[in-house]
Amino acid sequence: MAAHVTGIGVVTSMGLNASENWEALLAKRSGVGPLTRLQTKHKVPAGEIKQTNEELAAMLGLDSKKTYSRTALLGMMAAKEAMNDAGIDPTKMKVALISGTSVGGMDLSEQYFTDQHEGKRAHLRNLFEHDCGASTLRMANYLGIKDFMTTISTACSSSANAVMLADRLLNCQGFDAVVVGGTDPLCKFTINGFTSLMILDQEQCRPFDDSRNGLNLGEGAGFLVLQREVGNQKPYCSLLGYANANDAFHQTATSANGEGPYLAMKGAIEKAGLQPKDIDYVNAHGTGTGNNDLSESTAMSRLFGEQLPPFSSTKVYTGHTLGACGGIEAVFCAMMLKNDTIIPTFNFKTPMHELNVTPETEVKTNAGIKTVMSNSFGFGGNVSSLIFFL
Repeated sequence: MAAHVTGIGVVTSMGLNASENWEALLAKRSGVGPLTRLQTKHKVPAGEIKQTNEELAAMLGLDSKKTYSRTALLGMMAAKEAMNDAGIDPTKMKVALISGTSVGGMDLSEQYFTDQHEGKRAHLRNLFEHDCGASTLRMANYLGIKDFMTTISTACSSSANAVMLADRLLNCQGFDAVVVGGTDPLCKFTINGFTSLMILDQEQCRPFDDSRNGLNLGEGAGFLVLQREVGNQKPYCSLLGYANANDAFHQTATSANGEGPYLAMKGAIEKAGLQPKDIDYVNAHGTGTGNNDLSESTAMSRLFGEQLPPFSSTKVYTGHTLGACGGIEAVFCAMMLKNDTIIPTFNFKTPMHELNVTPETEVKTNAGIKTVMSNSFGFGGNVSSLIFFL
């Protein structure tokens, strides 16, 4: 029996809930812009959520005397929305939480060492939140989930891999529902790290465009509620197939022929019992880097041949949210399926000279989409594909 998506929650630079995000997507209104909250010497655009940690904590009704990482705060907000949307109660049901993240409580670790360097009082409690699992524990306590919790950190495929584990839990552990997704904040560590790799664009990213010059970073959280039994409730969509692969080509790049992405997409289609022609839309990983977009396009061309389905990258709206992107984009796919609408990569102009592929560039309503694929490709070659159907 398929796992059904009964609730969604999402927080990005476009908005603090699903409806605000959907409104921005339809309007082709990006959340990527100049950094104002995070102080850094690197003048790069990013998908920054403008609320401070203190403001987010207040919105969540948290004790102002306690310390929460930005990762935990964003995750709480999105996961709580998903649970409310699904109408699940962890005191009356067996509920699990699986969260994907890449940097964990890095923002608090940075604050600790900054305070120490500047001779200020450095609070050791900030370091207690550093581990990736600490954010999941904070989320579980806030949500009242006690039956099961775990954290997955496989770079940018983290929350897509979390969705796969959620389906397996529903198969074999007797859970009534799994709250699953991912959360990641902007921090100096990621901005400095991606700057050192020389893959941050000084302008808005342009996935699949011949002029692409790197990615924009972003922050946010996206969570789904997956259930087997839904009663009279109509789900957004259902999870039909998924696969993870690794081409083991390079620490920060996939192979030129897209072997890993090809295997992940092919494996997801096979698990779903489908043929490539059955995919109506692909939410591409589409970061805007030279390697990713060409490798992913090559893999899609290998798999789909001349029948390449409509595809787009939504990272022009959110920036690359790292470990959260699989969860955020799964929510976007659920909303696209529910509304039969394809969200475009609105700033595409010129096809890559190596491979002539063109993403959707305008909002497409009444698109006739029933089966969509969502790709999330991470460092180390860890790549994953999910398939949702209506």
